Amino acid sequence: MDIPRIFNITESAHRIHNPITPEKLATLGAALRLESGARVLDFGSGSGEMLCTWARDHGVIGTGIDMSQLFTEQAKLRAKELGVADQVKFIHGDATGYVFDEKVSVAACVGATWIAGGVAGTIELLARSLRSGGIILIGEPYWRQVPPTEEVAKGCLANSVSDFLMLPELLASFGRLGCDVVEMVLADQDGWDRYEAAKWLTMRRWLEANPDDELVDEVRAQLTSEPERYAAYTREYLGWGVFALMPR
Repeated sequence: MDIPRIFNITESAHRIHNPITPEKLATLGAALRLESGARVLDFGSGSGEMLCTWARDHGVIGTGIDMSQLFTEQAKLRAKELGVADQVKFIHGDATGYVFDEKVSVAACVGATWIAGGVAGTIELLARSLRSGGIILIGEPYWRQVPPTEEVAKGCLANSVSDFLMLPELLASFGRLGCDVVEMVLADQDGWDRYEAAKWLTMRRWLEANPDDELVDEVRAQLTSEPERYAAYTREYLGWGVFALMPR
């Protein structure tokens, strides 16, 4: 079990696998008013930066699940590095259908709502592990401005314009799913730059170190095209945020 290898290559040097900076991640942790000992469940936990830093800064106890074996091992190393290995646990696995044995204060899926077929299914799944009065965290893209054509939407790596909503519409959609929006922290263009541009150096270094790998042509093609594509499309049209929800 693993994610497609191309992602393990391009994001191997990332600590955060979403367009959000460490400062914004810290802002989110503070905004949630986390209490020491609070339990956090994180689907698609990546390299563990959210759980590890919140364990260090707020004393939370966390469990993360991710399909990438590489990222899961990096998360375990990060927990040791920050001295919180006794507070957080990382599982290499598929979170689809996973329900935690003990109810948690925060149930998160930040940037991986495909786990349960989209936002609605992910909220429903996370709610099954949530204690009364707990918070669901959803990380999701939205349009900063509606793409004028389907071609522009595809340039943002969406399938179509209908894939995402404008921010007000996205917030309203959470209400229709039976949740109050109680906080949000939005990525900015610097966060997008740190997420996307950091891949380019990683790809170049990987190409230099792996000239005979079967994915050389794919990585080379991405390194050649991604800077221009990102600057023309994603950076201008696509937003991203983490939204804190409480079931009504």
